[in-house]
Amino acid sequence: MAVSKMKLVSIIGPMDRLDQTVRVCGDTGVAQPDEAMTFFSSTYGFQSVREENPFADPLGRLRSAVARLDGALEDGGGDDDRPNDELFTYVDGFAAAAEKLTQRRSELSARYEAVGRDIEQFQHFIGLDIDLDKVLACENIKVRFGRLPNESLERLNLYDENPFVLFFSGVQEEDYCWGVYFAPLGVATEIDRIFSSLYFERQRIPAAVGRPEDVVADLRREREQVRKELDRCRREITECWQRERENCQAAYYCLKTRSYYFEVRRYAARYNDKFVLACWIPAREEKRFCESLDQLDAIEYSVEKPDKDHHHTPPVELRNPRLFRPFEYLVGMYGTPRYNELDPTIFVAITYTLLFGFMFGDLGQGLCLALAGGLMWRLKRMDIGRILIPCGLSAAVFGVVFGSVFGFEHVLDPLYRSLLGLPEKPVEVMGAGTPIRIILAAVLIGISLILVSMLLNMYSCLRRRDYENALFSPNGVAGFLFFGSLACGAVAQLMFGLPVFSLPYVLLLEILPLLLILFKEPLGGLVEHRPDWKPESWGGYLLQNFFELFEGLLSYLSNTMSFLRVAAFVLIHAGMMMAVFTLANLFQTVGYTVTVILGNALVMAMEALLVAIQVMRLEFYEMFSRYYNGDGRPFKPLAPSAAER
Repeated sequence: MAVSKMKLVSIIGPMDRLDQTVRVCGDTGVAQPDEAMTFFSSTYGFQSVREENPFADPLGRLRSAVARLDGALEDGGGDDDRPNDELFTYVDGFAAAAEKLTQRRSELSARYEAVGRDIEQFQHFIGLDIDLDKVLACENIKVRFGRLPNESLERLNLYDENPFVLFFSGVQEEDYCWGVYFAPLGVATEIDRIFSSLYFERQRIPAAVGRPEDVVADLRREREQVRKELDRCRREITECWQRERENCQAAYYCLKTRSYYFEVRRYAARYNDKFVLACWIPAREEKRFCESLDQLDAIEYSVEKPDKDHHHTPPVELRNPRLFRPFEYLVGMYGTPRYNELDPTIFVAITYTLLFGFMFGDLGQGLCLALAGGLMWRLKRMDIGRILIPCGLSAAVFGVVFGSVFGFEHVLDPLYRSLLGLPEKPVEVMGAGTPIRIILAAVLIGISLILVSMLLNMYSCLRRRDYENALFSPNGVAGFLFFGSLACGAVAQLMFGLPVFSLPYVLLLEILPLLLILFKEPLGGLVEHRPDWKPESWGGYLLQNFFELFEGLLSYLSNTMSFLRVAAFVLIHAGMMMAVFTLANLFQTVGYTVTVILGNALVMAMEALLVAIQVMRLEFYEMFSRYYNGDGRPFKPLAPSAAER
């Protein structure tokens, strides 16, 4: 449970050294800047360093140019010491060349598609023995190219008396017939109306010379020529990218790094011709960080402990043993601990693993789950995969206790006889009386974890010098005495028949802690020597805190009962596997095997998800709510790789 100690470094120097200072801080990889303006009670004479980023536009144009060339930029790269002007000139030239090539490609692509559309249009009229340029040049006759539904061709006979209703057909398809009709100017409106009633769909075609067959042939030759030019242009684009790839990558990494560090300047404050920069660093890195700053000329710096500044909360860096580090992911889902708060990672790792294993106790399925978690982390780098590995192993250990291997309940009996001298497995989950014992065990586990959570809260509050919550809150000493004495008394009287609840016991360990909780705020004010410890109205205070006390009492009961889900899933697992084998017994050898395999896969997938969620709920709602705030801010040191891609 380790939150790294942090220190605050204040750096002062001339403005022309700001960029170099920021770069050195970033190169160390251990410095997180903070808003320097917030470290002064009076900001008179100070100015924020807000300047337009000169690298943003070249960086954007470089990305756009590479994208137009169908290239891809990687995040890695070496340092580039080229001057800014040289970088900007290179980007301008590369972007102009890329724009010229891609514009040419776009024009050729558009031309290729347009010629294709013209071919498609003229192909419909192949078979019409007409000269298109002469027909389209007619001034006294309107020419209408298009298509007519096949069923409308028969209806043309209804207009035999009208000599102008003539349709000259070309290509005939399954549903339509393509062709042309002619309408003299004097009757064009009437002829158009007649063909419109026949559902004629007009097709406007571009001007052309010759018969449709000749036009299509010419267009195909033109399209082939355009295709060759387009292929040549694409090859030029590919060659351009291959030729400039390394230079682009170097320029990209350089621009991205300089842009990232330029944006960091906004954390600094300016006073006349000097800058002030405040950075948080881990205490263990103080020597190395100061050695890097010592290489800079004309700057001064000071290193302070964070407890000297009560107005700023340091960022939080978690440092846990490698075994427990994967569970930082679960803690982070709830929130980052405060700087002076307890890091619950190790406690979460232990309790989550044990609760998961207890609820999912099966040797075979647990090992499969651990293997699946290992593959998820190895192949996909999924954080949840690293958590499943210890959880699966824990399930396998509890599976040995429960004697369950892929739902087979007695395959480990020879092991128990040879090693432990037992006739069969020690715990028969579905045996007579066992469910009651499992339920009682779950309640005792819940009581124990709630009490431990209260102890963690007391420790965390004392570290923050929050004596009011450490001593008098429902999760402090008063709450611990009340809940602990009530739980111990109930266990002693119900399980061992000891008459514990005597009058002194009740008065000292039950009534007195409740009174301390009821008067938490005034008592906390007295302990912390606050001048305003008295409430404005004792009547209003007692009424409000009475209901809060009642709510706290209900939370003790509800939190304890929530742990019944631990026992429920133990019984559910055994019941589901019993149902699988009942169904499998209805089949012969092959059907039996397939049913057992599929049943195990279904139970394992479904129960792993449900158990993971339920254990997480117990962690967050029944335990975290008692000792953990999670409203800290994570430590994010300067790093160019963290720049927005």
